[in-house]
Order: sequence, then structure tokens, then C-alpha cells
Amino acid sequence: QVQLVESGGGWVQAGDSLRLSCAASGSSFRSYAMAWFRQAPGKEREFVSVIGSTSSTYYADSVKGRFTISRDNVKNTVYLQMDTLKPEDTAVYHCAAGRPILSSIRDPNMYGTWGQGTQVTVSS
Repeated sequence: QVQLVESGGGWVQAGDSLRLSCAASGSSFRSYAMAWFRQAPGKEREFVSVIGSTSSTYYADSVKGRFTISRDNVKNTVYLQMDTLKPEDTAVYHCAAGRPILSSIRDPNMYGTWGQGTQVTVSS
């Protein structure tokens, strides 16, 4: 089991960049797929990106080309580099750990461990 703590959120203007970090404690970090989800007020939790244990990556269409996910298995940390931010990216961003099958990587129910979230606010 791992525990997750996100950091790096903040308030930025449209077009700016932010890098989110998710630090994991506990064992077997490298064996987990690590994902980022986000939730805006009044909306359901939305898949953003995932990086598998072999570092394969997948992105939501809404962030493809703007966001980059990466992981450092020595530091037990996963990152989300967010460039060219838009107001519609405003949300609480959560990282999650799990072992989903490929067809379910976008399903939050496939992830058993979640961080507390970090707020990202993008103004126009």
C-alpha cells in the first residue's frame, strides 16, 4: 500500500505553466500505475493522465499536447507538467495509484489509493 501527497497547485493566468508533484510513501511504488484525475465544482471526477509501471502514458483528449506525465521511481514521485493552461483546467487535481487493466485506465474505480488533492486555478 502507498500513501500519496500532492503539491504544486496554485493560481495562474491562462497560458502559464504549472508542475504538480505526487510523492508516494510505502512500498512497491514502481509496480503501480499512477494517474492524475481532476474535479471541478459541480462536475464528476475526470481522468487526466496515467503512467504505467513500464512508463507507458495515456492522456485525456482535452490535455493531450499540453500536459506531460512522468515518474521517478527513485524519488517515488509522479509529476504532471501542465503547459498552456486554460481556464477550463481549473479543478482540484488528485493523484491515484492502482493496477488497472488497459481498458479501464480512465475509470477512477480502478484506483485504490488517492491523495488529498491540490487546487489549480487558471484565470482568463
